[in-house]
Amino acid sequence: MSEQAVTRSPGPNQAKDAPSVFIPLFFISFVIVLLAATVPSLMTTSSMSGMSSSVGGFRLIDGKGQVVTDQSWPGKFLLVYFGYTHCPDLCPTTLSNIAGALNDLGRKANRIQPLFVTVDPQRDTPSVMKQYTALFSPRLVGLTGAPNDLAEAAQEYGVRYARQQTGPAPGDYEMEHSAYVYVVYPSGDLAMTIAPGQSSAQMASELANLLD
Repeated sequence: MSEQAVTRSPGPNQAKDAPSVFIPLFFISFVIVLLAATVPSLMTTSSMSGMSSSVGGFRLIDGKGQVVTDQSWPGKFLLVYFGYTHCPDLCPTTLSNIAGALNDLGRKANRIQPLFVTVDPQRDTPSVMKQYTALFSPRLVGLTGAPNDLAEAAQEYGVRYARQQTGPAPGDYEMEHSAYVYVVYPSGDLAMTIAPGQSSAQMASELANLLD
């Protein structure tokens, strides 16, 4: 069909039928605009709240060099975030927001154990993790371990990560990784995930609702 045939003016019969075409299109456009305004807000809030999907266990090493598992904090909610100490911006921002959220929660925070699991065991030794997590909160426990153990833990949480070389030297690399925060019931079931970019106040609100 030629461009002229597509853009030509409608004939008499077409003009009579025009309202039946344009009214549905108007409503479709309205729905699209409404969804466009709603979806971003959904993407920045917690998801999977109330789900009872088990995330499995892990066996890793804390900053003191001791072996810990997901059962090492009985009766507590686990707040789990995967990242690495050389992360340029996302990890320190998220950890700062976690620390702020725990402060905002007051005594309720005693029911939560925040964990920072590295995806870069080559550089993140137990002592490095201990020093790094202390910069954010004394509550925060850093976990590292053998590459296979960390890979298994990441798989349990559905976390993906990959090494990206940035220069010629062996240490010139960054780790691309998932950025969600995972909240786990004391039972080991996944309570919810907190999307990247949430402020400490938003995190505190979501966690308070869960704890209540």
